[in-house]
Amino acid sequence: MLKVYMGGLENEIYNPDMYFNNQYEDEWITDELAKAMIADVDKSVVISSHVIDSPVLGAITPKELSGGVKTLMLLAFDTSGNIFNGSACGDNCAKWILKLAEDKDITITLHHGMRFGAGPFEIEILNNGKIVRNRHEWLENIYNFI
Repeated sequence: MLKVYMGGLENEIYNPDMYFNNQYEDEWITDELAKAMIADVDKSVVISSHVIDSPVLGAITPKELSGGVKTLMLLAFDTSGNIFNGSACGDNCAKWILKLAEDKDITITLHHGMRFGAGPFEIEILNNGKIVRNRHEWLENIYNFI
């Protein structure tokens, strides 16, 4: 299940981009899930654990991936138990966050009202303990926290 705290937490990793650059492991990059997220969000193709073909930048390393893809990979593969700032992701990452949360509990902070789509989905808002299942419920429940 996806659990969201609206706003900042003292122990959140506010800059997942920098954290990723110092913590990722090569095998994360070549994992099929990572390849799919990189292809969808960054429109890039993984060549190897050290080379990614970007249509905009050419050959790049994992450190040049978008902050959104880096955050998604942290949510998928990092086992530290850290809470990551989901606002480092654009709304184009929302479907991936929901997909990752189908297989395991994920807790993130958000500093904006991410667009998760019309639903159905299941998100627990930690600020008030409510579980929301669609866009209307989501927006209704986060309004006071953003």
